[in-house]
Amino acid sequence: MYKLSTVVLLILFAALTACAYPGPQAAKPDSAHADTVGVWIPTMVTALNLSQIAFSNWTQGGSNALAWTVTANVGYNYKGKTWGLVNHLRASYGRSKLGSQGAITTDNDLLLEDVLTYNVGWATNPFFSNTVITTIAEGYSYASTVPVPIANFFDPGYVTQSLGFNYDKLSNLTTRLGLAAQEVFTNRYRQYTDNPSTTDKVEAFKLETGLESVTQAKLQVADNMLLTTGLRLFTRFNDLKVWDVRWDNLIAAKVNSFINVNFTYQLVYQKDQSLRTQMKEGLQMGLTYTVF
Repeated sequence: MYKLSTVVLLILFAALTACAYPGPQAAKPDSAHADTVGVWIPTMVTALNLSQIAFSNWTQGGSNALAWTVTANVGYNYKGKTWGLVNHLRASYGRSKLGSQGAITTDNDLLLEDVLTYNVGWATNPFFSNTVITTIAEGYSYASTVPVPIANFFDPGYVTQSLGFNYDKLSNLTTRLGLAAQEVFTNRYRQYTDNPSTTDKVEAFKLETGLESVTQAKLQVADNMLLTTGLRLFTRFNDLKVWDVRWDNLIAAKVNSFINVNFTYQLVYQKDQSLRTQMKEGLQMGLTYTVF
């Protein structure tokens, strides 16, 4: 299964990078034209990060190791005189294998975000957004000797709709705040949706209403280094003292046209998942390709 998934993802990466010419309908506007009003603008960046070490007749100890991560960032945005639509898909999946031990999953994340904004000429404009957060494949806990499955695609799946006001006057900063409804879907792992007050059944669906805040920023740290950060906060009306936190950070240093060094840091606090703050960081070098 590990070898099969590796081959499939490598083929997918090769196919994406081979599509460098998007075709006449998806062609990006000429950079010489600053006015992009009324034009759909597609973007797609794929990356393959690898880490490998191998030994042969090595007397100082060590074990063969291979780790890889495939990521994709896809956007399809429209800015009209009155309406604007931002669509963003971010996906990452990675595996690691040490010696003769079984392969483990090291990255497994999917985020889809759509934001529709109506320009009324104010400092902030009304918006409607829909966000989907889930895993790509089955996820495991490796705390014990036997891996324990704890999540799968849309199990749980978090879908959030928000309606409020959006500020996007700066090219490197956007922030929005709105009333939100969050639906949680599960199948097998119903601990994320179970209502403890009902003892006769275990629910597979949960609806929560509250407030959502999303802030995203980009900072050019150096000529070849870009910091991208995004902070999402969500609180429920029935307990405004508790906030879900998702903070994503990426520092990408460009070595040349195809090679990047990436440092990622993610912080998550979500009470229905864990009472402790979750953190994930990674430092990788790999191939990156801007498809369009």
